Amino acid sequence: MHVTMREGWTDERLDEFGKRMDERFDRIDERFDDVNDKFKQVDKQFEKVDSRLDKIDGRLESMQKTMIFAVIAMSSAYMAGFAAVLTQL
Repeated sequence: MHVTMREGWTDERLDEFGKRMDERFDRIDERFDDVNDKFKQVDKQFEKVDSRLDKIDGRLESMQKTMIFAVIAMSSAYMAGFAAVLTQL
């Protein structure tokens, strides 16, 4: 008699437990869907930041080329000036 009560209790409880677990996992899946949506939004923001950084990188590269050209031009002008001064002595 004790075994029969336990089997009935176990089967009913396991069925109920299985249903509750399914419901809980469904809710967890919904939460993960929400988290995935948030990550997609964050990814979009990072894509925007990446594109802005690429633009800044392009500007810095062109500024670097301009500065190198300016240094070469100034050095050439100084050398020409020194050469002119030396020829006058």
